[in-house]
Amino acid sequence: MEPEYIVVAVVVGVVVGVGAGWFIANVLTNRITSKAQLERKRLLEEANTESERLKEAARQESKAWIKDQREDFQREVREVRADIKNEQRRISKREDEIERGMELLRVKESKIEKGEEALVSRERGISAREEEVEHVHEEARDNLQRVAGMSREEAEKTLLTRLEQDLEHESDALISRMIERTQEKVEERAKDILAASIQRLASTYCKEQTSTSLELPNDEMKGRVIGREGRNIRAFEKTTGVDVIVDDTPGVINLACFDPIRREMAARALGQLITDGRIHPSRIEEVVAETKREMNELIQQTGRQVSIDLDIPRMHPKLVTLLGRLRYRSSYGQNVLDHSVECANLAGMIAGEMGLDVQLAKRCALFHDIGKAVDHQFEGGHPEIGGSLLRRYDEPPEVCNSAASHHNDVPQESIYAVIIQAADSISGSRPGARGESLERYIQRLEKIEALVTSFAGVKSAQAIQAGREVRVFVNAQRVTDKRALRLCHDIAKQIEDELTYPGEIKVTLIRETRVTEYAR
Repeated sequence: MEPEYIVVAVVVGVVVGVGAGWFIANVLTNRITSKAQLERKRLLEEANTESERLKEAARQESKAWIKDQREDFQREVREVRADIKNEQRRISKREDEIERGMELLRVKESKIEKGEEALVSRERGISAREEEVEHVHEEARDNLQRVAGMSREEAEKTLLTRLEQDLEHESDALISRMIERTQEKVEERAKDILAASIQRLASTYCKEQTSTSLELPNDEMKGRVIGREGRNIRAFEKTTGVDVIVDDTPGVINLACFDPIRREMAARALGQLITDGRIHPSRIEEVVAETKREMNELIQQTGRQVSIDLDIPRMHPKLVTLLGRLRYRSSYGQNVLDHSVECANLAGMIAGEMGLDVQLAKRCALFHDIGKAVDHQFEGGHPEIGGSLLRRYDEPPEVCNSAASHHNDVPQESIYAVIIQAADSISGSRPGARGESLERYIQRLEKIEALVTSFAGVKSAQAIQAGREVRVFVNAQRVTDKRALRLCHDIAKQIEDELTYPGEIKVTLIRETRVTEYAR
């Protein structure tokens, strides 16, 4: 083949190839463009749908937000209106009070003006009276000289005698008034001293109960405490002097003894045995002996700590022991040692207010119930026992007399005895200091109501506020208003004379007249 034909063939082939490529590229481009337009259309539709959905969601959220804001605004408006109404009522009430105060001031001013006029009138009367008295004296002197024939000196002597008698009478009346005024001031001063001392006393309630029972970890331990044929429990009772009561109550063992020290020691020893788990007669004796030593050390430490806290030096070692024993003695649910410390603080404050020896007052108060530490060992009441013990250990006479006389068993010989009696009453009668059983509490309320209803004209009585107040309802036909005052006083006096109670009892007498009519 000739070269020209080859070149022509190549050119034709290239042209055909380029045309075919262009055609194929054009077809592919058209297809891709068509697919892109379809995809674009689909995306636009989805975007429009999502936009509509978001617009609707935003619209709903805006409506909810607007609704919440409207409710909050309305609530705030209501609160503001209520505050405005309350403020208006308060202002109106304040204006009424101011108006009443102005009226009272006008009334007082009127009374003061009238009083000033009365004083002026009284001064005039007194001046006229003095002139009249002077005139009478002159006439009396002249008459005496003329009728009795007395000289001027004799007349003056007679007048001086009469004047001395008049002055003596006036001085007696003045002294009586001064005594009454002094007694009122003394009572007020005593109340101020007691109130200041009570207010300064920041003492917690010292009511506590003596523990007499122990919890067991399981019922098997109860059998181990009893021992074979009861040998462990017999050994424990013999060693401690405490009765061990084992009943059907699950997980509990009770200890009974009149001596609180022995009961506490037995409780500690039994608790240690239960914790240790080794319970047999020899081990019981060993643990009880160890517990006795610990109790003695604890009692001594407690007594020394009290003397340090109250700054009371030079205390007999036996008295230190007795003070420590009071930690385990209670009276009406009140711990005796806490009560004694509280009385010491009160007595020291009262003595300080009165300018007396604070340390001596604290010493008297701390030992006033010392007899309760050994009252089960000696005959007699704890005041008598305490006074004897304190005299035996060379305590000052004021301390001995304070202990012996704080229940009025013997006469009080010093001001410190009176202070200790007052401090003892304050500590024992304040709310929460002492407790009583439910049975005694109910009996006390019943006695109050029965005593009140025994009076003529009383319909019913109600003891309220734990017996600190009694409300008395009387028959209006049988008891008049004037009689009601006297009856209320008689009831209060009768309660004071016949009943024993802590603090005071408020008697409120109610006389009510009811008139009922029917409109038909």
